[in-house]
Amino acid sequence: MSELIKALEAIVGQEDVVLETSVRAQKAVDLYALRLYQKHVGWEATLPQAVVRPKDTDEVSKVLRLCNERGVPVIPYGGGSGVLAGAETRDERTVVIDLARINRLINVDDVSLQVTCGAGMLIRDLEAIVQERGFKLGHYPQSMDLAQMGGLVATRSTGQFSTGYGAIEDFLVGLEAVLSDGTVVRINNVPRRATGPDLRHLFLGSEGAFAVITEVTVKMFPIPETTWKHAYRVKTMRQGLEIIRLVMRTGIKPAVVRLHDWLECEKPYGAFMEENESLLLFWSEGRKEIAEAEGAIIDAIAKANGAVSAGEKPLDLWYVHRNDAADEYEKYGANGILVDTLEVAADWNVIADIYEKTVERVYYEVPEVVFFSGHSSHSYINGTNIYFQLGAFPPPDVDEAQRVYEAVWGIVVEVALEHGGSMGHHHGVGKHRVRWMEKEHGSSYVLMESLKRVFDPNGIMNPGSLIEL
Repeated sequence: MSELIKALEAIVGQEDVVLETSVRAQKAVDLYALRLYQKHVGWEATLPQAVVRPKDTDEVSKVLRLCNERGVPVIPYGGGSGVLAGAETRDERTVVIDLARINRLINVDDVSLQVTCGAGMLIRDLEAIVQERGFKLGHYPQSMDLAQMGGLVATRSTGQFSTGYGAIEDFLVGLEAVLSDGTVVRINNVPRRATGPDLRHLFLGSEGAFAVITEVTVKMFPIPETTWKHAYRVKTMRQGLEIIRLVMRTGIKPAVVRLHDWLECEKPYGAFMEENESLLLFWSEGRKEIAEAEGAIIDAIAKANGAVSAGEKPLDLWYVHRNDAADEYEKYGANGILVDTLEVAADWNVIADIYEKTVERVYYEVPEVVFFSGHSSHSYINGTNIYFQLGAFPPPDVDEAQRVYEAVWGIVVEVALEHGGSMGHHHGVGKHRVRWMEKEHGSSYVLMESLKRVFDPNGIMNPGSLIEL
């Protein structure tokens, strides 16, 4: 047994330094779409040398200090629901820090409407806890059954109700994190402070490349009194995006605003539409008078701009089946289908162009693609996102799958960036998008490099994720 393993066992206990091949294999990967296909055609994961399961912040601190002193790469592992290889092991010297045991509920404050828990708590469990007390989190990612709270902060997550409630940066009140040398830092919980830069944002989206998040405090909301929901048919995505733009500039914030193109609509909503139409979904909730007022504004704008009512039923179907795809991704690879989701964001004046040009180029340039659709699901007063869904049949070969995958991704990123948009709205960077980070950030990329050097001078923290040095 190596000296490092013995030292880790002295910190967390022998039973919590896991060397079994099956566990190391499980913690060597996340839900990176390319690997979900490639593993069926010969790809094999690089396994970490050990999986360590600390029970508290003190043990995380000691593990990091040890690994930092010895130059051992470390990957924090949350729920494993990332889709861009952020938690993928690529160096066999790596020690994976599994945060699942740091999942204690610390405090529920129903006066200030905030809840504090260990970073390893699953969001579905925290949601159940606050629901029992008459509240909700309002943050519902598709990975609801897998994602841990610390991972949601680390990947700058957003959820399906974000247009109304905000994304994780809007929820996060305070946190605790451990730096690469073992130093524990805490950002206290206050509604706002004007005492320099907002230090929370040093850890939001940091993806384990700067620190290990061990505790979070997030907002919660009263359970809404009522819901208003309605669907509308539109002839094109461009028309639907214009209606969303007009709704968002009124200042209202419906909980859910979605626009799906025909390819996504045909199967679940085809009975409510005409062929080749797109479908708008609106959902407002809260106090009865507020939800109904928002609904009246939406209805007036939609109908004044050519939308046709499709009733409430499509919203009911969406709500029940909104996470079904997450359960099916694992099956596609076994059937020879490469699937993925690719999300971009941009201002209103270019977002329709991005959608149209991307779809056209993918179908024209990548013949292996048989399905490529898009929807808007997170809107703001100044712009929105497009969430593309990919289905392709590459030749059953590791390299051929890589070729097809890279071709599609190259188009999506190129079109988004050439229009001044962002290549990533909410899935983070991982080890996949890192190659385009300098193009994404331009002259501000130097700040990213500087942060990495300050927080992780020895380069042990999740190497290859977020930034390459």
